[in-house]
Amino acid sequence: MDYITWRAFYTVLVFVLFIGVVLWAYSKGSKKNFDEAARSIFEEDELKAADQNKTKQESKNHE
Repeated sequence: MDYITWRAFYTVLVFVLFIGVVLWAYSKGSKKNFDEAARSIFEEDELKAADQNKTKQESKNHE
């Protein structure tokens, strides 16, 4: 096989992999995981804020 044939195989392979990734990303099974990951940053902020408030409350109680 010559160089052009290998490039054609490679192009088709990459295209098939691309379509597979797109189908996986938009599948219903992945939506739950993606939504959870998207909310995780806000949950971390809420936990940090709660910890800071708890620390402030404890410092006021010790005064």
